[in-house]
Amino acid sequence: MESQVRGGTRWKRFAVVMVPSVAATAAIGVAMAQGALAASFSVSGQSFKVTAKELRGEGFTQYGALTEGYTLTGDKVHHPVAVSSFREAHIEKMCQSVVTPNIPVIGSVTLRLEAGNSSDEDKQVFAKNLQLDVEKLEADATFEGMEIGVAAGDLSKGPGMQGGKEQANRFGFAQQSDRAVLKDVKQTAWATTAGTFKLPNLSMSLHKGKGKNIECY
Repeated sequence: MESQVRGGTRWKRFAVVMVPSVAATAAIGVAMAQGALAASFSVSGQSFKVTAKELRGEGFTQYGALTEGYTLTGDKVHHPVAVSSFREAHIEKMCQSVVTPNIPVIGSVTLRLEAGNSSDEDKQVFAKNLQLDVEKLEADATFEGMEIGVAAGDLSKGPGMQGGKEQANRFGFAQQSDRAVLKDVKQTAWATTAGTFKLPNLSMSLHKGKGKNIECY
């Protein structure tokens, strides 16, 4: 952990419990790309990977929880996650990929989405009330107005505790900041929800197989 730098606290490639993150979903459609739909869903049985060149977020909060889902064979399972939220976020050059394994005859198939490939903020991915169930993340991150050790139920700078997260302790550890900048983001997540998700220049493609040359990383 580095010292204060120009009013912010900076970490490089820090542990998942201490950094925010961003993700998209395998269920994004054209209407959502136009900012017309609100996203509210959960990925069951399959985690997904996301990369971004840069994320700039306002009103960040984060706390630990267990998210409930299913394996691909239908068994129930709980995943420990860091629930990371932003009141608003702009994302440059976002990529999201999810692998469906063991399809008869074909084998594994990777769904890949890309959007916001522009340095112009108006042409970047934009989200309101973005909340993410994150398993793993790497990024170069800078936080401003950081508060570490807040009780999860008292979060006030961002969306706060997510509804339906009964496995989260409202008296447990949490953190928040006024704003955050993450660069060179790589993450694995289980679910994402957002009040609004706008994805300019959305591109979706399907690929046989999996691996770093097909997935986002």
